[in-house]
Amino acid sequence: MQDLQQYADWRAQVAQALEQYRGWARAAELLDGAAEQRVARALARLRDARLSVAFVAEFSRGKSELINAIFFADYGQRIVPSSPGRTTMCPTEFAWDPALAPCIRLLPIETRAERLATGDYRDVPGAWTALPLDLSAPERMHESFLQVSLTRRVSPADAQRYGLYDPDDPDLAATLGADGLVEIPRWRHALINVPHPLLQQGLVILDTPGLNAIGTEPELTLNLIPNAHAVLFILAAETGVTKSDIDVWRTHINAGPGRIVVLNKIDALWDELRSAQDNDAAIARQRHDAARLLGVADAQVFPVSAQKALVGKITGDLALFEKSRVGALESALFHELIPARQDILRRQLQDDLAALTGAQAALLAARGRDLVEQLQELQGLRGKNQGVITHMMRRVEMEKKEFDASLFKLQGTRAVFTTLSTELYSSIGMDVVQDHVDAVRAAMEAARFSTGMRAPVRVFFEQVRASLDAAAGKIAEIAAMMESMVRRFSTEHGLALALPATLSLERYRREIDAIEAIYLKQFGTAALLITSRGTLLERFFDSIASRVKFAFREANGDVEAWLKVVNAPVEAQIRQHRDQLRHRQASIQRILDATESLEQKIAAFEAAQHDLEQVKARLASLSDRVADALRADLPELQAA
Repeated sequence: MQDLQQYADWRAQVAQALEQYRGWARAAELLDGAAEQRVARALARLRDARLSVAFVAEFSRGKSELINAIFFADYGQRIVPSSPGRTTMCPTEFAWDPALAPCIRLLPIETRAERLATGDYRDVPGAWTALPLDLSAPERMHESFLQVSLTRRVSPADAQRYGLYDPDDPDLAATLGADGLVEIPRWRHALINVPHPLLQQGLVILDTPGLNAIGTEPELTLNLIPNAHAVLFILAAETGVTKSDIDVWRTHINAGPGRIVVLNKIDALWDELRSAQDNDAAIARQRHDAARLLGVADAQVFPVSAQKALVGKITGDLALFEKSRVGALESALFHELIPARQDILRRQLQDDLAALTGAQAALLAARGRDLVEQLQELQGLRGKNQGVITHMMRRVEMEKKEFDASLFKLQGTRAVFTTLSTELYSSIGMDVVQDHVDAVRAAMEAARFSTGMRAPVRVFFEQVRASLDAAAGKIAEIAAMMESMVRRFSTEHGLALALPATLSLERYRREIDAIEAIYLKQFGTAALLITSRGTLLERFFDSIASRVKFAFREANGDVEAWLKVVNAPVEAQIRQHRDQLRHRQASIQRILDATESLEQKIAAFEAAQHDLEQVKARLASLSDRVADALRADLPELQAA
């Protein structure tokens, strides 16, 4: 697991270099509001660059045992519940938040009756039942973790309200017991906060219930599994690939980067009456068949024995651990996962650095031009009489008046800017999204048959896209107005002002498309005539609404930040030019009043030019340091 430590070290080194860059640029007055915000976002990316790994399987495939073997063997016993049958009854996330004490937080299953997705409860502490974890006693930790295995028996009516039972569905009807009650999970979701070394470095582990639960828990389908950086899909060597395995692979996972197939329980194929070569051949055949049925390369399927790996690690039996083949899986998991995550983060930060250095180069260039103009003006005064200096003083005063008049005209542009900003928020505001959500829910309730519930959802996605398109149009209108203003101002006053920053909402449109694609896979063509499917669609829409609202909150944040800073670089350069005019006026006045010699003033400006060159050199050095830290590779990964 040294790879993860090196990734954490890389992030820390980049953050340190970026902090030094920010501190020095701020002291040199080179950070405007836009630049400050960009640096803050870059640092937030580095802090929050978590790596999430989801374990997905049908029950009794050894999924929880594999988690024990890879991550928790150091405790000397099983920590995550693992036994024949179904042990993980609710989605369970392992992570570390230093702001919280070690604990397990559990979301009651009753929350499924509310119109809120699981994600909506994450910031509502009162909704969770919290149990402390005793890190000094692994056996008590194991007992606490057993909570994720608990079930409860409820009436069919309650189970229906939670979307977990339908008498017309033969598979679900069979869950009705002789006592007239239905067995359901006790908890809807579990968050386990434990200071494991890997979790402290940003790893998040997701343990999912059996495959049947994936279709009924929208949080898994819409959010947790699609957004995981790596998904381990676990099969059992003795059963191979079942029909339900293929359905879930095609619907929820699919081949792609970070998608790994694990053929577990190969110890079931270890036949002591056969040679080691024959056993290996049997495993190879199962591996090839699994790869063929899932449409992946043989190399993407890893045969392992999680149970033997756990025993080997706990007892120190290295030969047994080697025979389990889990070491090859661990190596592949982190060798694929970490470089891919690092590359994404590196590209984002390189874009941020390029934007920062570009804006600061423009500001430094403007300072340099001002110094050159003032120096040339002062040098031109050598040998001139007082009348010429007086004439120059009047000319600077005239320039300043014209410039101030232009600034006054900008007030009109600002008024239009305010109007367009208001119109932009009317397209993308959270109240707009809530109106769309309320309309769909009302239409769903009014639908007499569950098959009629799909049309409102289709309209919902159309309306959401239309809102994003309208917002994008307003952004383009604002950007065009600002660009026109900058070009006109630059021409009138001979300035080289940087054009305002642009903003795209395209990534949010892609996210909406991805959410709809997942919805269509599950409900686009399937019959919804049974009540459970209609109830599930309602629950699913709650998660759709939550994901869409989250995307719009993020988009609103981007819009708000952009509106705050779109003028910042231009206004910074305008302020600098205004100050430069004042300095010219004051300098000439002092020379006119003979309070300061001309040569002294020229020498001062030449010294300022020298200082500016030093500022440029120092800024370039700090920028190069950040760039070098970004380009650095993880040594152990590169060696591999």
